Amino acid sequence: MSDVNDETNDEDTPPVVYLIMGRAWKEENGNEEDALPFHVMVTAPDDDGAVRRAVEALGEQGFVDAALDQLGYITEVPEEEFFVQPYKDALAGNVSVITF
Repeated sequence: MSDVNDETNDEDTPPVVYLIMGRAWKEENGNEEDALPFHVMVTAPDDDGAVRRAVEALGEQGFVDAALDQLGYITEVPEEEFFVQPYKDALAGNVSVITF
């Protein structure tokens, strides 16, 4: 995946919001059925930084293990109302962790 944050970035252009999807466990060696699906929205300088911030945030919420399934970018405000506030929080520099 290219490092889109290194591309020319006008001051009016918001930072890239990464979307990381996966599964997390509150106990080590948890079974697949014990996994909680999650989405993380975060800004970072690159893919590695986004993953690092996501894993740290999951740890702060009590998760001891995680499987990251997908990493992508959000380039505009989400259409689904449920994701609008987490997106705005990520733009403000916070890590938004959404568990299902």
